[in-house]
Amino acid sequence: MPSWQPVRFGTRRRRLLQVLILMARKIVECVPNFSEGKDQKVIDAILAEMTSVPGITVLSSLADADHNRLDVSYLGEPDAVKQAAFLACKKASELIDMEQHHGQHPRMGATDVIPFIPIQNVSMEDCVQYANEVGKRIGDELDIPVFLYESAARIPERKNLADVRRGEYEGIKAEFESNSARKPDFGPSKMHPSAGFTAVGARMPLVAFNVNLATTDVSIAKAIAKAVREKDGGLKCVKAMGFEIKERGLVQVSMNLVNYVETPIFKAFEAVKAEAQKHGVQIVESEIIGMVPLQALSDTADFYLRLEKFKTDQVIEARLIE
Repeated sequence: MPSWQPVRFGTRRRRLLQVLILMARKIVECVPNFSEGKDQKVIDAILAEMTSVPGITVLSSLADADHNRLDVSYLGEPDAVKQAAFLACKKASELIDMEQHHGQHPRMGATDVIPFIPIQNVSMEDCVQYANEVGKRIGDELDIPVFLYESAARIPERKNLADVRRGEYEGIKAEFESNSARKPDFGPSKMHPSAGFTAVGARMPLVAFNVNLATTDVSIAKAIAKAVREKDGGLKCVKAMGFEIKERGLVQVSMNLVNYVETPIFKAFEAVKAEAQKHGVQIVESEIIGMVPLQALSDTADFYLRLEKFKTDQVIEARLIE
C-alpha cells in the first residue's frame, strides 16, 4: 500500500482551484472599431479572423449601419489579444476601401482604433507596451500609418483621440505628406491607398452612452453635445457629438464617458435631459454600446432608486465565483 494518498478535491475545492487559476491569469480587453457597419460578409470575415486565435472571448460586437461602423469588444491573455488585433486589422485592410466609405461617425481608417484596456493582473504600462508592439507590427507589415493615442501617446497633442482624428480620413489625407505634425509613430509617411490610417492606444474602460431625442433637428443634438462635453466647459471626462439618425427620424447625443467614476452614467443622462428640456425636446431612449462595468450600472441604480447602503456584492451574478 502506498505511503501517500491521492488528493481528492470536492466540488467546492475544485471550483476554488479553478477560480484561483483564473485569477492568476493576465487578462486584457481590446475594443477595436472598424469602418464597416453594413456589409455582413465583411463584418463576418473580420470577426472570423479575430476568433481564429485560441483563447479569445468576444464579449460583444455591434454593427451600426448609420455610423457605418463595427464596434467589437473581446478579451484574453496578452499574446492572444495582440495577435487577434493584428489579424483583424489585416483583414479589414483587405476588405474595406476608405475611398468608398461614408458614415455618421468620425473615422480615418479601415481599422479606425485599437485600444488596449487593463482588466486583470495587467497594468496600464503593460497596455502601453502592447499598443507599441501592435502599432509597430501594423506599420511594418501592413504599410498602414499608425498614431499612438491616450496613455500610449508619445506627444501630448495625440493623447486625445479626437485631436488625432481631426479632419477625418479626407482631411488627414489632404495634408498627411506635407504636414510634419502628421508624421506617424509607426509605418510609412505615405497614406495607405485603401486602408487609410489607424490609431492604437491604451486606456481605462470607458462607457459608450447614447441618448436619442424626439426631433429631426440635428442642430439641437449638436448644441446639447457641446453643452455637456468637457472640452467646451461641460462635464469632466465626457466626449460628445450630435448625430442625425435618418432611418428612425430622430437625433442622437453620442457620448464617451472616459471615466465613469468621475462622471457616472446618471450624471451624463441628467445633463442631456436638462439641456433637451431647454430646447423643448423629449428623450426617446438611451443606449449603452458594447460592454459596461458593473459598478457603472450599480451607481446608476443607486442614484435613481435612492438605495441605502447598497453594495455591488448584493448582485447575485457578482457572487457566482464564491
